[in-house]
Amino acid sequence: MATIEFTGNYEDLSTDKGYQFKFFCEKCGNGYMSSFKASTLGMATSALQAAGNIFGGLFGRAAHGAYEVQRAVGGPAHDAALKEAVAEIKPLFVQCTRCGKWICEPVCFNRKAGLCEGCAPDLDEEMASAQAEAAREQVHQKAREVDWMKQRDVATVTGAVCPHCGAKTQGGKFCGDCGKALSSKRKCVTCGTEADGNPKFCPECGGRFA
Repeated sequence: MATIEFTGNYEDLSTDKGYQFKFFCEKCGNGYMSSFKASTLGMATSALQAAGNIFGGLFGRAAHGAYEVQRAVGGPAHDAALKEAVAEIKPLFVQCTRCGKWICEPVCFNRKAGLCEGCAPDLDEEMASAQAEAAREQVHQKAREVDWMKQRDVATVTGAVCPHCGAKTQGGKFCGDCGKALSSKRKCVTCGTEADGNPKFCPECGGRFA
Protein backbone atom coordinates (compact mmCIF):
# COMPACT_ATOMS: atom_id res chain seq x y z
CA MET A 1 0.00 0.00 0.00
CA ALA A 2 1.19 3.48 -0.83
CA THR A 3 2.17 5.79 1.99
CA ILE A 4 -0.66 7.74 3.65
CA GLU A 5 -0.22 11.51 3.99
CA PHE A 6 -1.91 13.87 6.44
CA THR A 7 -1.58 11.60 9.46
CA GLY A 8 0.32 13.68 12.03
CA ASN A 9 -2.76 15.43 13.36
CA TYR A 10 -5.40 12.78 14.08
CA GLU A 11 -6.87 10.70 16.88
CA ASP A 12 -7.80 7.06 16.28
CA LEU A 13 -11.32 6.43 17.60
CA SER A 14 -11.58 2.94 16.14
CA THR A 15 -13.12 0.15 18.21
CA ASP A 16 -13.86 -3.52 17.73
CA LYS A 17 -17.03 -2.42 15.88
CA GLY A 18 -15.32 -0.36 13.22
CA TYR A 19 -13.06 2.51 12.25
CA GLN A 20 -13.34 6.24 12.82
CA PHE A 21 -10.77 9.03 13.03
CA LYS A 22 -10.76 12.65 14.19
CA PHE A 23 -8.43 15.09 12.42
CA PHE A 24 -7.35 18.34 14.08
CA CYS A 25 -6.45 21.77 12.72
CA GLU A 26 -2.89 22.53 13.84
CA LYS A 27 -3.74 26.20 14.41
CA CYS A 28 -7.16 26.44 16.09
CA GLY A 29 -7.45 22.83 17.28
CA ASN A 30 -10.92 22.23 15.82
CA GLY A 31 -11.63 18.58 15.11
CA TYR A 32 -13.22 17.00 12.03
CA MET A 33 -14.46 13.42 12.40
CA SER A 34 -14.55 10.92 9.57
CA SER A 35 -17.57 8.75 8.83
CA PHE A 36 -17.80 5.50 10.77
CA LYS A 37 -16.81 2.40 8.80
CA ALA A 38 -17.91 -0.95 10.16
CA SER A 39 -15.21 -3.57 10.59
CA THR A 40 -15.65 -7.01 9.07
CA LEU A 41 -13.54 -8.40 11.90
CA GLY A 42 -15.69 -6.48 14.36
CA MET A 43 -18.88 -8.03 12.99
CA ALA A 44 -17.29 -11.47 13.19
CA THR A 45 -16.12 -10.70 16.71
CA SER A 46 -19.64 -9.69 17.73
CA ALA A 47 -20.96 -12.95 16.32
CA LEU A 48 -18.35 -14.92 18.24
CA GLN A 49 -19.14 -13.03 21.42
CA ALA A 50 -22.84 -13.74 20.97
CA ALA A 51 -22.04 -17.40 20.42
CA GLY A 52 -19.85 -17.31 23.51
CA ASN A 53 -22.76 -16.07 25.57
CA ILE A 54 -24.86 -18.99 24.38
CA PHE A 55 -22.37 -21.86 24.19
CA GLY A 56 -19.78 -20.91 26.79
CA GLY A 57 -16.53 -19.00 27.05
CA LEU A 58 -14.55 -20.58 24.18
CA PHE A 59 -16.01 -18.42 21.42
CA GLY A 60 -15.88 -15.32 23.58
CA ARG A 61 -12.16 -15.82 24.27
CA ALA A 62 -11.51 -16.35 20.58
CA ALA A 63 -13.32 -13.13 19.70
CA HIS A 64 -11.41 -11.14 22.30
CA GLY A 65 -8.10 -12.59 21.13
CA ALA A 66 -8.77 -11.80 17.47
CA TYR A 67 -9.55 -8.18 18.30
CA GLU A 68 -6.47 -7.75 20.50
CA VAL A 69 -4.25 -9.12 17.73
CA GLN A 70 -5.83 -6.74 15.22
CA ARG A 71 -5.38 -3.79 17.60
CA ALA A 72 -1.74 -4.68 18.23
CA VAL A 73 -0.64 -4.87 14.60
CA GLY A 74 -3.10 -2.48 12.93
CA GLY A 75 -3.32 -4.51 9.80
CA PRO A 76 -4.35 -3.75 6.22
CA ALA A 77 -8.02 -3.22 7.13
CA HIS A 78 -7.08 -0.48 9.58
CA ASP A 79 -4.72 1.14 7.05
CA ALA A 80 -7.39 1.03 4.36
CA ALA A 81 -9.92 2.65 6.70
CA LEU A 82 -7.42 5.37 7.63
CA LYS A 83 -6.70 6.04 3.96
CA GLU A 84 -10.41 6.42 3.25
CA ALA A 85 -10.79 8.76 6.23
CA VAL A 86 -7.90 10.91 4.99
CA ALA A 87 -9.48 11.11 1.53
CA GLU A 88 -12.78 12.19 3.14
CA ILE A 89 -11.42 14.86 5.51
CA LYS A 90 -8.31 16.16 3.71
CA PRO A 91 -10.27 18.47 1.34
CA LEU A 92 -11.28 20.51 4.41
CA PHE A 93 -7.62 21.20 5.20
CA VAL A 94 -4.78 23.10 3.56
CA GLN A 95 -1.07 22.71 4.28
CA CYS A 96 0.61 26.08 4.75
CA THR A 97 3.62 26.30 2.43
CA ARG A 98 5.47 28.56 4.89
CA CYS A 99 5.16 26.73 8.24
CA GLY A 100 4.04 23.31 6.98
CA LYS A 101 1.06 23.05 9.34
CA TRP A 102 -2.19 21.45 8.26
CA ILE A 103 -4.90 24.02 8.96
CA CYS A 104 -8.67 24.02 8.44
CA GLU A 105 -9.46 25.88 5.23
CA PRO A 106 -12.80 27.43 6.32
CA VAL A 107 -11.40 29.20 9.39
CA CYS A 108 -7.62 29.41 9.51
CA PHE A 109 -6.56 29.86 5.89
CA ASN A 110 -5.91 33.34 4.46
CA ARG A 111 -7.04 32.89 0.87
CA LYS A 112 -5.69 36.28 -0.24
CA ALA A 113 -2.18 35.51 0.98
CA GLY A 114 -2.26 31.77 0.28
CA LEU A 115 -0.90 31.06 3.78
CA CYS A 116 -2.30 30.14 7.17
CA GLU A 117 -3.45 33.02 9.34
CA GLY A 118 -0.62 32.28 11.74
CA CYS A 119 1.87 33.24 9.03
CA ALA A 120 -0.29 35.85 7.28
CA PRO A 121 -3.04 37.22 9.57
CA ASP A 122 -6.24 38.49 7.98
CA LEU A 123 -5.87 42.29 8.09
CA ASP A 124 -9.60 42.93 8.50
CA GLU A 125 -9.70 40.60 11.51
CA GLU A 126 -6.54 42.18 12.94
CA MET A 127 -8.03 45.67 12.55
CA ALA A 128 -11.25 44.65 14.29
CA SER A 129 -9.26 43.06 17.11
CA ALA A 130 -7.00 46.12 17.44
CA GLN A 131 -10.00 48.44 17.56
CA ALA A 132 -11.65 46.38 20.28
CA GLU A 133 -8.40 46.28 22.28
CA ALA A 134 -7.96 50.07 21.97
CA ALA A 135 -11.55 50.66 23.07
CA ARG A 136 -11.02 48.40 26.09
CA GLU A 137 -7.86 50.31 27.05
CA GLN A 138 -9.71 53.63 26.70
CA VAL A 139 -12.50 52.37 28.96
CA HIS A 140 -9.94 51.54 31.66
CA GLN A 141 -8.23 54.91 31.18
CA LYS A 142 -11.52 56.81 31.46
CA ALA A 143 -12.45 54.83 34.56
CA ARG A 144 -9.10 55.68 36.18
CA GLU A 145 -9.78 59.40 35.67
CA VAL A 146 -12.89 59.24 37.90
CA ASP A 147 -12.58 59.42 41.69
CA TRP A 148 -14.70 56.42 42.64
CA MET A 149 -13.83 56.77 46.33
CA LYS A 150 -14.87 60.37 46.97
CA GLN A 151 -18.09 59.22 48.67
CA ARG A 152 -16.30 56.70 50.89
CA ASP A 153 -14.53 57.32 54.17
CA VAL A 154 -11.37 55.24 53.73
CA ALA A 155 -9.94 56.43 57.05
CA THR A 156 -12.68 54.64 58.99
CA VAL A 157 -12.39 50.88 59.36
CA THR A 158 -15.55 49.14 58.15
CA GLY A 159 -16.54 45.62 57.15
CA ALA A 160 -18.30 44.11 54.16
CA VAL A 161 -21.40 43.55 56.31
CA CYS A 162 -23.12 45.69 58.93
CA PRO A 163 -21.73 44.85 62.42
CA HIS A 164 -25.24 45.31 63.88
CA CYS A 165 -27.66 43.48 61.55
CA GLY A 166 -25.35 41.57 59.21
CA ALA A 167 -26.71 43.18 56.01
CA LYS A 168 -24.30 43.66 53.10
CA THR A 169 -22.86 47.18 53.08
CA GLN A 170 -23.28 49.42 50.05
CA GLY A 171 -20.72 52.08 50.93
CA GLY A 172 -21.33 55.18 53.06
CA LYS A 173 -21.20 55.57 56.82
CA PHE A 174 -24.53 54.02 57.82
CA CYS A 175 -26.27 50.70 57.12
CA GLY A 176 -29.00 50.84 54.50
CA ASP A 177 -31.04 48.21 56.37
CA CYS A 178 -30.89 49.19 60.05
CA GLY A 179 -29.54 52.74 59.83
CA LYS A 180 -26.76 52.22 62.34
CA ALA A 181 -23.17 53.39 61.83
CA LEU A 182 -20.95 51.01 59.89
CA SER A 183 -17.75 52.08 61.64
CA SER A 184 -16.21 49.38 63.81
CA LYS A 185 -15.03 52.05 66.27
CA ARG A 186 -17.14 52.79 69.38
CA LYS A 187 -16.90 55.95 71.48
CA CYS A 188 -17.10 56.15 75.25
CA VAL A 189 -19.98 58.42 76.29
CA THR A 190 -18.02 59.54 79.36
CA CYS A 191 -14.48 60.37 78.20
CA GLY A 192 -14.74 60.11 74.41
CA THR A 193 -12.17 57.30 74.01
CA GLU A 194 -12.61 55.27 70.77
CA ALA A 195 -12.05 51.52 70.52
CA ASP A 196 -12.40 48.90 67.77
CA GLY A 197 -14.76 45.97 68.01
CA ASN A 198 -17.76 45.78 70.34
CA PRO A 199 -16.50 46.41 73.88
CA LYS A 200 -19.16 47.24 76.46
CA PHE A 201 -16.98 49.32 78.76
CA CYS A 202 -14.23 51.90 78.22
CA PRO A 203 -10.71 50.68 79.06
CA GLU A 204 -9.78 54.23 80.12
CA CYS A 205 -12.57 55.29 82.49
CA GLY A 206 -14.87 52.30 82.77
CA GLY A 207 -17.78 54.14 81.20
CA ARG A 208 -20.18 52.59 78.72
CA PHE A 209 -19.61 52.79 74.98
CA ALA A 210 -22.27 54.30 72.79
